[in-house]
Amino acid sequence: MKRFYQAVAVRAGPEGHEILLDGRPVRTPAREPLLLPTAALAEAVAAEWEGQGDRVDPRTMPLTGLANAAIDRVAKERMAFADGLARYGESDLLCYRADGPDSLAARQEGAWAPLLDWARRRFDVDFTLVCGVMHSAQPAGTVERLGAAVGSRSAFELAGLSPLVTISGSLVIALALAEGAVDLDTAWTAASLDEAWQAEQWGADAEAQAALEARRRDFEAAHRFLSLL
Repeated sequence: MKRFYQAVAVRAGPEGHEILLDGRPVRTPAREPLLLPTAALAEAVAAEWEGQGDRVDPRTMPLTGLANAAIDRVAKERMAFADGLARYGESDLLCYRADGPDSLAARQEGAWAPLLDWARRRFDVDFTLVCGVMHSAQPAGTVERLGAAVGSRSAFELAGLSPLVTISGSLVIALALAEGAVDLDTAWTAASLDEAWQAEQWGADAEAQAALEARRRDFEAAHRFLSLL
């Protein structure tokens, strides 16, 4: 849509931080007040609105989009949303290893084993590792404890965690990044390991590379969103 405002400001209140466009509070697509829980996130969301040109392009406003999702979708069914994310722990990417070639299996072990070791220590869990893609159930205690780790998070935290989980296919990667156990580059390397290896073997496909870069942008935005909470 065409830009309809000139001035962008942040106003702190008892229920959170508002974004004001020409003095009027922004609302979510569901017409709920866009109330941000921290000043840092509010300033970053305001910068997205300020940075728009003649037209407002939601694709360039990922933090605003995640905040809208937290309010309109996650907060209204927080536990159901958390349960959906927790189910990724039942088939975590890191537990499914290539049965060949040896170079790929070794690379997976090098990148993924430290993340699983962190999860073992952090949540007192263990994992069943599989060669291939056939599903194998994880221990019940693992599923329960990882589910509790997700369910304890706020609506805004879940909104930021969701892209990390769905893009990587790994609840462990997402939790490790959200808790600061690994940095963004380490998490992304683990999440995109198979794609990187395929590109090395067969060459980069332009369309696949563009899709991967888009996924990385969304991954980075979700991490930034969490870091501002």
